[in-house]
Amino acid sequence: MAGTVYVLDDYYLAITLLITVAYQLIFFSVAFTFKFDKLTDFAGGTNFVVLAIITLAFSGHHGARQIVASLFIMVWGIRLSGFLLFRILKTGKDDRFDDKRDKFFPFLGFWVFQMIWVWTVSLPVTVLNSPNVQRYPQVPFGTGRDIAGIILFAIGFIMESVSDVQKFIFRQRNDKTAICDKGFFYFSRHPNYFGEIIIQFAIYMIAVSAAADGYVGGQAVKALYATIFGPFFLTILLMFVSGLPLSERPGAKKRYEKGMNWEGYKKYLERTSILIPFPPQIYGRLPVILKRTLFLEFPMYVFDPAKHADGATGQRSAEEGQGAGGARQSGEQLTGAH
Repeated sequence: MAGTVYVLDDYYLAITLLITVAYQLIFFSVAFTFKFDKLTDFAGGTNFVVLAIITLAFSGHHGARQIVASLFIMVWGIRLSGFLLFRILKTGKDDRFDDKRDKFFPFLGFWVFQMIWVWTVSLPVTVLNSPNVQRYPQVPFGTGRDIAGIILFAIGFIMESVSDVQKFIFRQRNDKTAICDKGFFYFSRHPNYFGEIIIQFAIYMIAVSAAADGYVGGQAVKALYATIFGPFFLTILLMFVSGLPLSERPGAKKRYEKGMNWEGYKKYLERTSILIPFPPQIYGRLPVILKRTLFLEFPMYVFDPAKHADGATGQRSAEEGQGAGGARQSGEQLTGAH
């Protein structure tokens, strides 16, 4: 197609991988050399923006679908990287790297994983902008899938952005016994994760719409459909690797063992969906089997004091907290906005 730049392969997979590796290694060298935490997440979010701009510029054909999908991932990346940069500037350092900041290969391992995350989640936009897809006449933008994708993106973006701010404000209170159950956190324990998942599936829906309506043929159809691996990878990452597993059971265990309003938090867990927003008045009455299946609250997330606690420290800490100098008024509500 006239104006299209062909680089290494017909789907821009190699060039985007090389750009991602180089981009992350540059930031890694700064972070490791100066023991500087403030650019780590910023490097991840802005990498999405760089890939979208480059592939859109290379494509030579700027149809509405390309522009919308590319713009959506750029807006998401800018918002995410900006927020995370602001947060780290406020907090000072990232505790995730306390055990690896001075160790070359363990620290590099995090950046390699970030490379994989960026390149994989960018796949729907990368392939949509690629020469092998753009050589086909594109269906006019505005199909039912396109509209659904735009609506889902708006819902996910609002949910993720607002809940990030709600949690940040909540943490500024520095009250370890408070429970974040206001705003979006009234309906979900992790609305920011849910919003991020919805965003990526919305972008995929827009990117694949032309193939679904038969306006793209050959191997390009398979390539577009295969990019669903991007949003699925993000979902798996949040649900089984770096998201829920690191916050659910460990967070409950910490509250129980340190006597940080465990009883109140236990009630919050029972009435609030782990991921999918749902009215707590209904969720709290659902059978456990539905929570463990339909609402994705798998046993791996559930904290059982009898199995997972280190002794009776939770009860002891709670009793000490109510002793001399630590008494609380009965009936005090320890909940706060997020």
